[in-house]
Amino acid sequence: MKAFKAPLDDILFSLNHVAGAGDVATWDADLGAEIGQYFASFAEGEIAPLDASGDRQGCRLEDGRVAMPDGFGALYQSYAEQGWPGLTAPEAYGGQGLGALMLAVTSELFSGANHSLQMVTGLVPGAIRTLMRFGTDDQKTRHIPPLASGETLATMCLTEPGAGSDLSRLRCRAVQGDDGWRINGEKIFISGGDQDMSAHILHLVLARTSDNGVKGLSLFLCPCTGADGRRNGVSVTRIEEKMGLHASPTCQLAFDSAEAELIGTEGRGLAAMFTMMNHARADVALQGVAHAARAYDIAASYAAERVQGRGADGGSAVLAAHADVDRMLREIDALAMGGRAMAHLACVTMEAGENPDLVEFLTPVAKVYCTEAGTRAAQLGMQVLGGYGYLQEYRLEQTYRDARITAIYEGANGIHAKMLVTRLLASPAAEAFETFVQGEAQSQQDDSITTSLKLWQGARDTVRAQPDPSPMAHDFMTLTSEILLQCLFARMMRVADAHPSPERIKRTAGQALQRGRPMMRAAAELITAAA
Repeated sequence: MKAFKAPLDDILFSLNHVAGAGDVATWDADLGAEIGQYFASFAEGEIAPLDASGDRQGCRLEDGRVAMPDGFGALYQSYAEQGWPGLTAPEAYGGQGLGALMLAVTSELFSGANHSLQMVTGLVPGAIRTLMRFGTDDQKTRHIPPLASGETLATMCLTEPGAGSDLSRLRCRAVQGDDGWRINGEKIFISGGDQDMSAHILHLVLARTSDNGVKGLSLFLCPCTGADGRRNGVSVTRIEEKMGLHASPTCQLAFDSAEAELIGTEGRGLAAMFTMMNHARADVALQGVAHAARAYDIAASYAAERVQGRGADGGSAVLAAHADVDRMLREIDALAMGGRAMAHLACVTMEAGENPDLVEFLTPVAKVYCTEAGTRAAQLGMQVLGGYGYLQEYRLEQTYRDARITAIYEGANGIHAKMLVTRLLASPAAEAFETFVQGEAQSQQDDSITTSLKLWQGARDTVRAQPDPSPMAHDFMTLTSEILLQCLFARMMRVADAHPSPERIKRTAGQALQRGRPMMRAAAELITAAA
């Protein structure tokens, strides 16, 4: 198995030169590179080595508690002692106060090194954001410092056996009594619902406080320990047996009169929960990118060394010299590079805070494209390696298994595509995206982007005219992703010399542009045909 190599140069190139992180006041490129290098060394030396063994061993349910794979507890303690949990937490509560762009660097590296462990630790920044936005001063004081120190890990408890994406069907109920709020019910698919790494767990639970549909949902803080110091009424009834992410305990939880406290306003739980979910969706996009980058590193390294067949001169040739293998390698690289630039653009726009409408549009597009890019890249990587790609030894089969969930959780990709053609196209978010593409065409003086924009506008008008545009959702999402990629790859071509390997950037971006334009036309024709 090829050891994990952190793609830090690609990440910093994307942030600084493609996504425009320099325009964000809180971003310091030199500091970002320094911290990124520290985390890259940590990821390569300590986090990644436990990925394969954690996958093989998995998690265990022992006497009602989750036991993590061997070595994960010590690794988490090292992670906490180095201060990584509090990277973006406010300094007033014990954190380092760095912005979301710094988290974009470390999050991708963490996911590429060990997605399972990143899943268990990755909800802390979103929980802190939720507390900062909706929590009382007392709640912030009590809950944020232990999250920032690593003493506490967070979960997001939303899904129930009868309620996945349809939140109106949630039945887990919170009732207020003389001794405060109590929660009763069941939640499923809870990442890190229990583990033996952190001293405490803080569950953020969406529960029903009235029967008024989604307006009857409220958000609660439910600590693993009650006011009397004993374990709260939250128990693990099972760990799901999954296709991948074996070292991430996906738990079914039972709440039995569990003590809880309301965060935010009663009946406004969905708005509070979406603060955490929006962070999670950006994180999931980078998980997809991390898997695509890992697939490229493994496949490109193997193809550069594996001698197979003969070249044009009649002599022995490595795999990378064959046209079809080269095509696949360029596509894998483009999936990682394009997806990363897309996710970074969304993060930069979000952090800048000046164009929330564009953020609203970019977030689902990035989530869909990047997560599908992860599985597509892993699939292509396996094909490059041939029979060896199908073996556990080369790790790509684990990459595929781990990446596959990203297109499902945090909103299945089909739901995001449907939201794009229904709610977003009828909102200022679509106008913000159109303005962005127009600006790209003008700033880059690129007639092909102008032509592509006209194609997108025509398809948009066709979709808007339908009484039910849902059947067009997938193709319109594809079209939208491709025009965004065209803008970003054109940027890469302009700034390629800022990368340590400019020829690789130019070649990959150039091929992506060449192949992307016909794909746009095909998606537009499918929309016209469906109409």
